[in-house]
Amino acid sequence: MRRAYIAVGWLLVAAIAWLSLTPSPPTIDVEQSDKAGHLFAYGLVMFWFAQLYAARAPRIAYAALFIAMGVGLEFMQRWLGYRTFEVFDMFADSAGVLLGWALALAFPKSLPRLSR
Repeated sequence: MRRAYIAVGWLLVAAIAWLSLTPSPPTIDVEQSDKAGHLFAYGLVMFWFAQLYAARAPRIAYAALFIAMGVGLEFMQRWLGYRTFEVFDMFADSAGVLLGWALALAFPKSLPRLSR
C-alpha cells in the first residue's frame, strides 16, 4: 500500500507539471481561476505528502521541493514562449504549499502515514 500512496503523490506532481507546461491547459472562465488552480494543486500535493510523512524534516523538504517546482515551472513557461510567466502564480503555488501543510496539521489522520 505504501508504494501505491507514494505513486499517487508523484502522479499528482506529474499532473501539475503537465498542466503547467502544456500549450493549452484546461481553463475555467472565472476571473483569477488560474490562481485558485495553483493554490488548490500545490495545496493538494503538499497535503498528500505531509499526510504520508509526519516528521518535520521530510515535510520541510517536500515544501521546499514544491515551492522550487512552482518557481521553476514558471521560468520554464517563460522559456517555452507559449505560456505566460507570472510572479503571482509563484505566490499562489507557495501559498498552496503552506495551506496544504496547515491542513495536514489540522487533519493529521486523513491518509495512512508512512514510517519515514
